[in-house]
Amino acid sequence: MTIKVHHKLLLTGAAGGLGQALRERLKANCDVLRLSDRVRFGEAGAHEEVVLADLSDADAVSAMVQGVDAIVHLGGVSVEGPFGPILQANILGVYNLYEAARKHGVKRVVFASSNHVTGFYRQSQTITTHEPARPDSLYGVSKAFGEDLSRFYFDRYAIETACLRIGSSFPEPRDRRMLATWLSFEDLHRLITACLTTPVLGHSIIFGMSDNAVTWWDNAQARHVGYVPQDSSDVFREAVYARTLAPDLSDAAVQFQGGGFVKAGPFE
Repeated sequence: MTIKVHHKLLLTGAAGGLGQALRERLKANCDVLRLSDRVRFGEAGAHEEVVLADLSDADAVSAMVQGVDAIVHLGGVSVEGPFGPILQANILGVYNLYEAARKHGVKRVVFASSNHVTGFYRQSQTITTHEPARPDSLYGVSKAFGEDLSRFYFDRYAIETACLRIGSSFPEPRDRRMLATWLSFEDLHRLITACLTTPVLGHSIIFGMSDNAVTWWDNAQARHVGYVPQDSSDVFREAVYARTLAPDLSDAAVQFQGGGFVKAGPFE
């Protein structure tokens, strides 16, 4: 059972893949779900509000945040690419979001960080959230910035944040790497729900993964949140092995946790 502790919840990035997956699920967490993206994605349904806002526009972001009780921030650039769009959406955009939260008294944020913050650790390693960031891309750098910025806003302004280092959230794992990084949509919702409802969140960094037998990440420091994954990539293992080739151990995408992101770019 999902306990409603917030009247109005904001979901940014509502037009994206994860935003679409969470749209119906998050209605169980609130009375009104405010949905936002920079592009049109349809009309508001029952118990919904739709607000269009570009994250780089401070005034638009302020209007987007006004009146909400908590924020699930999925908005921004979600892949590696040229620095310009990443700068506007993921760096300036996350600053605008936290400034708006400060001004409007929003005290809890669930921030979609990424496993690419630590993508240059090797797949032969198991890391905790205490290890230093080792971004594998400009995208990963932008998410590391978001984690640091959210910590500043917690220390200075007491805005609690859960930084979710989301692995690979799809209906099922697409390749052998995702057997370690997979996060089901239902477990993603369970994780967000735990972060929204735990009595004391503080500033928490949590790896977003299901209960996979193979994993590179240790979530021991996140037990206070109460997230208990119920799905696992293990049921897909045989099918994934059958349709994929054995890994080339000389390939950097196989050596490092970030996969193909460690080889992306540079961009002209």
